[in-house]
Amino acid sequence: MTLPTPLTGVIPPVCTPLTPEGEVDTASLTSLTDHLVTAGVDALFVLGSSSEAAYLTDAHRRTVVETVTGHVAGQLPVLAGVIDMTTPRVLDHVRAVTAAGADAVVATAPFYTRTHPAEIERHFRLLAERATTPVFAYDQPTSVPLKLSPDLVLTLARDGVITGLKDSSGDEGSFREVLVNSRALPGFSVLTGSELTVDSALAMGADGVVPGLGNVDPEGYVRLYRACRAGDRERARAEQERLCRLFGMVRVGDPARMGGSSSALGAFKAALHLRGVIACPVTAEPQVPLSAAEVERVGKFLAGAGLL
Repeated sequence: MTLPTPLTGVIPPVCTPLTPEGEVDTASLTSLTDHLVTAGVDALFVLGSSSEAAYLTDAHRRTVVETVTGHVAGQLPVLAGVIDMTTPRVLDHVRAVTAAGADAVVATAPFYTRTHPAEIERHFRLLAERATTPVFAYDQPTSVPLKLSPDLVLTLARDGVITGLKDSSGDEGSFREVLVNSRALPGFSVLTGSELTVDSALAMGADGVVPGLGNVDPEGYVRLYRACRAGDRERARAEQERLCRLFGMVRVGDPARMGGSSSALGAFKAALHLRGVIACPVTAEPQVPLSAAEVERVGKFLAGAGLL
């Protein structure tokens, strides 16, 4: 379908349910897609960080995109991550996800290699030149060891190279600089990936939110977005604070035996399993699974938020 410009609203980064053997569980992915669409989200983002894209094979990635695009059948836009280390590899992903039905692609800067800002700019220009769908830049300095500068983002936006920005940097000053200086570009979308400050980001002028926690509680983020757009600050603040408390589930994992990714993604999947949305909460290797006691703590967060 044609992507709205600007893209606005709640755009969850869809988790990738797996079977115990580590294959994509397409039945659970379809169930999760229904869970999100029924909640009233505005678009879907597959193959991002919350999708465990870095852990998936190319065949798994294609299965994810084909499953989601085939199931939504044009009801909502589907954005697909094309995250990889270098431009040629990203272009391979661009071709694959476009053939699988994605309506837009989302790319980080190159990583592992130490690229100069001029090379990062060239990377995005090459993607836009060869892609047949809109390109979103993904600012994720915790995974890509650099920050996309506001100057670079705005240059690419003014030249029509990128259609939007997903900002997961947590740098509110940089985020605001992009917002202020992109107001003259009415079709450009600025999306926050920070689940805990959505009300603030929307008040600053953000177009939408891409919340990993939105897999677990999409209705909450839809209510938050609508309250913000209606100017109901008290209702928005109350919903945001409830979601902040729910977000505490990402820290249930013991840091002595697992990384933050294992804890957070394990918690999201455990919550989806406890809510009956997916069949299995397994995360991709080599992430460490949550213990039974840690899953029980996830359940307490759900109960406290009125979701269980």
